[in-house]
Amino acid sequence: MSKVIKTDFAAKPLGAYPHARRVGNLLFLSGIGSRTAKDNSIPGLEQDAEGNILRYDIEAECHSCFANVKAVLEASGSNWNNIVDVTVFLTNMKKDFPVYNRVYGEYFKDVQACRTTVEVKSLPTPIAIELKVIASIDEP
Repeated sequence: MSKVIKTDFAAKPLGAYPHARRVGNLLFLSGIGSRTAKDNSIPGLEQDAEGNILRYDIEAECHSCFANVKAVLEASGSNWNNIVDVTVFLTNMKKDFPVYNRVYGEYFKDVQACRTTVEVKSLPTPIAIELKVIASIDEP
């Protein structure tokens, strides 16, 4: 049995895919970035008239990204402590990894999820971080 999950409490998907899909007791989240659910803005991002990034705040983006993940988990009947695997995509590993790793440690200290972090050239919007998460769902 499979169930599609969508929520208004996380940034809307950019295409024809759900926020998450439940299969049995596992929950597979689509890639979730730092765009806010409220207005689709990216915290700390400044762009010029041509859309070039002038400044971004990786710490603010981490907090927003993690809030989006939490919202999807809760809408799915799971929670932060049920995360088992995280794949993190950063657009600038050398510059952003130290701050991201510190913030990640604050959120995941007690979770101890498996993690892979990779650098990518770009993401579909001018975000600097995206997470791909697998979590479990406790049966009632």
